[in-house]
Formats: sequence, C-alpha cells, structure tokens
Amino acid sequence: MPNDLHWSAAEAVAKRFASQWAGNEPGGSIIGFDHTGIRFAHAGGVESLATRAPFTERSVVRYASVTKHIFCTMVLANSDLIALGDVLGQHMCDLRAPLADVTVGQALDMSGGLPDVRECLSLLGLSVYTETKAAPLLDYLSRLRRLNFTPGSEVSYSNTGYRLVEAALERKGRRFDDFVQDNIAAPLGIFLKAPDVWNDPVDGLAPGYWKSDSGWQLSAAGLHISASGSLAGSGDALVRWLQALMDDEGAFAGVLEKLSAERSLGNGRQSEYGLGLRWSHLGERRFVGHGGSHPGYKTYFLLDPDNRTGFVVVSNREDTNGFKIALESMAALASLPLPKPVTGLPDGLYVTEAGPWWLEIKGSTCTFIDAEDTLYDDGEGWASSRSASSPMRLRWDDNAVIGEAGHAKRRFLPVGRHEVPETISGRWRSDEGAEFEIENGNLVMGIGPVRNVMPLKALGNGRFLFTLHDGPWTKRVCLNMLDNDRAELVTSRARMIEYRRSAR
Repeated sequence: MPNDLHWSAAEAVAKRFASQWAGNEPGGSIIGFDHTGIRFAHAGGVESLATRAPFTERSVVRYASVTKHIFCTMVLANSDLIALGDVLGQHMCDLRAPLADVTVGQALDMSGGLPDVRECLSLLGLSVYTETKAAPLLDYLSRLRRLNFTPGSEVSYSNTGYRLVEAALERKGRRFDDFVQDNIAAPLGIFLKAPDVWNDPVDGLAPGYWKSDSGWQLSAAGLHISASGSLAGSGDALVRWLQALMDDEGAFAGVLEKLSAERSLGNGRQSEYGLGLRWSHLGERRFVGHGGSHPGYKTYFLLDPDNRTGFVVVSNREDTNGFKIALESMAALASLPLPKPVTGLPDGLYVTEAGPWWLEIKGSTCTFIDAEDTLYDDGEGWASSRSASSPMRLRWDDNAVIGEAGHAKRRFLPVGRHEVPETISGRWRSDEGAEFEIENGNLVMGIGPVRNVMPLKALGNGRFLFTLHDGPWTKRVCLNMLDNDRAELVTSRARMIEYRRSAR
C-alpha cells in the first residue's frame, strides 16, 4: 500500500518556489504528479523576454542531461546491436586505447573516466559559443590517449560516453531522434525533439537566459549537443513519459528498474549512478531522478517508484536549483526530514600532497577540482555530498581533510603560502595547436580582443589555480606541472589536457 502522501504540503512548497520567479523575468514550472495524472502545476516568470508570454507547464525547454536516461532506454532496446559489456572499440574502430577499452556500460554510468568534450575544448581555449560539429569532434576523440582515471575506479560526471555510444548506434543505422519519435512521442501523443545542434529550429522552444552583471542575456552554445543532452520538450510532456516509465507496462516494462539499477565498480563497490539515473536519499528512503543543465536552462525530475509519484521542474533561467525544488517537494509529500547541511569542516583551500586534486570548503559548500556540491551531516564527524554523480565523504582528521571524492580515497592538506616561480614562464603548446603563455605570475590565453590574462595562485608542489570566465560559466582550472617542460590543465570533467613548453 502507498505511504501516506501529503499533496497539499508538497503543493505549498512548489508554490513558494514558483512565486520567486518574477513576472518580468525568465521563469519555470513545477509539476507534482502520480500515476493517475497531474496533481498540481505551478509556474512563474515568462518564457520569453521579447513576447512576455507567461511560462506554463506546456512551455518547451531544453531538457539537457535529463535526456540521458531516455537515450539509455534506446540502448537497452538495441541490445542485439550493442551490449553494455561491449568495449567501445568493438563499435568505434577509430578510437585508441585506453578510450577504446572502456565498456559501453562504463561509458554511460560515469565510471569510464572518459574526458568530457566540452571541458576539453575549454582547456584548449575554445569558448562555449564556438561552433563544433559531430564528425570533427569524433575525430578529436579518436586522437586522445588519456582518460581521467582508470575505468571502474571512480565515478565522475562526463557527457562523452553518451556521444560515443550514440555515434556507434548511428553507424548501425539507429538515430536517437527516430527512436524518440517512433517509440515515445507518437505512442504517448506528446511533443519531443532531439536536435543535432543548438541552432536547429525546435517548435515552440522558449529562449534560455542567464544573468550577467548588466542583466539577463540570451543563452547560446556552439557544441554539437549529442544524446547526452539534446532532447527538448515541455514539463507536461516529461511528466507523461515518466508516468509511462513508472507504469512498468507494455514496451516500457522493466525499463525503469534496469535504468536505475546500481552499477558495480572495479572493486565490487556499488555505485548509485545507474544508466542516466541517480539515487537521492531522504531519511531512510531513497528516490531516483536526474537533472539537466544547458546555458540558460535547468531541468530536474525526482520519482518515488514505490508510490508512483514524482516532481518535474523545468526552467529557462540559469540560476534555477531544480534538485532543491524537487527534493523539498518530495520531502513535504512523504513527510520526510530534509538533510542538514554540515559546517564542521574548517573553511579553506586544500590540496593533496601530489597531483591536481584540490578542494575548497566554504561553510557547507565543497568544491572538488571545480565541481561544487553541498555537504550534509553523515554522522560520527563525517560529511557527505549525498550525490551519486559526484560522491564525496569527508571528515577532519589531524590537520587534514580525509575521506573519498568520486569513491577514490584522498587526503587534503591546507594550502600554505607559496609564490609563482619564474621557472614556469614561457610559451606552452598542446598537440592540438592550442597555446598559452605564462608571464609575471599570470596565465595568458587567447588572442586579440579575447586575450585573457588570468592570475595564477600557487598551491605548492607545482600546482597552480586560475579562473577562466566564459559567458555564463566560471571555471577554476588547475595547472599541474608534470615535469619542467610538460604540464596538464585539469578540471573535474577533463583531467588530461597536456601542454609542452615551446623552445625558448
């Protein structure tokens, strides 16, 4: 029997969040539903600052990474062509080891160590606005010879596995948008569309927005999107699909269970990031869902498969925290306590004894090599991110932060006072032709009017941080010296972009 559900309490939470989207700003919609239908839908703001049309549950947005579990549904439906246990090299003969040796399952469950293409491009000096196409991106991936980590040893978010598996299926004559239209949109009578690039027209698509110092700006992106985040649709359409998934009947029987099943790492440990879905905890219960983020768009859904209830949050503004909205709504519905943010770890900047692994603590916010999460009380002095896609469990011990980040054991020491040595100055170049200079304690990247001068902060032992601004995104990048004339640039999703010092 279903647990006691408190829809009025959940609706009050949704109303409170929706009311924060002002009528003259971009907005969003929050929908609560069960297997019988929509229980409530509350929206705020507008879907276009040009037309001032109000945002509703029928406004079309980019789902971004909410696409992932739908693409994994396609992968499962084509298991005769490509299996989770196959290595990518079986289907993408142009890939080199070690990328070719990653399994399809690892590519989809974030344990493959595949570097994220968008992050790689940033570390090569290419803006989020730079247009890239599918074939040259695959050519670029075929030239890579390093992973972020050994497959199966960690969990860290990356979109590249989805790009590669989608390409493998396309070579076998299976296109993602065709699957969506034939197997989901048409049978359910809903509108969904998976465009290839940002500028492809999508019927009714609401513009996305991000807020700069001077006000709201239209979003844009140049990257070929891929099935890691290409799908567009309304909040209402997403609800209809999720209801069908939870109904567990007909063509979708058993699919939700397979998508949400825990995945095994190399040491036998279970990861709560499945195939495009991740588990979240409230009290003694857990719920499954996923979020999506494109420039100017935020999406999230959270499901209770036992009670066949859920919440969908869609938005056309960069600052929406869909996870917070969905989690608090679910907590109210099920009368469960929200996790308490922890503040027991001393604020500061930390770094491992060697390597590019840095950590910053500010109150309950933890940033691990530029991936930001909230830490929650996990008992006995431990703090946990409670995130299946960026798992962290940390505690303070003998003047160090110890524990796990991405399921890998780490020990972080406070960063002392260090200077940027003159010995790292010079011109540095990657095999892809990208360049930067280091001069007077600054890293300089770009040319002409896009020349960025970024101060370096020394972490000690050949590690330096700098901040890269790119439209709506701000990234902190670690420059890690591998030897006197070889260095790597490292972010959470791309940890393997190497540069060599040019001849002086």
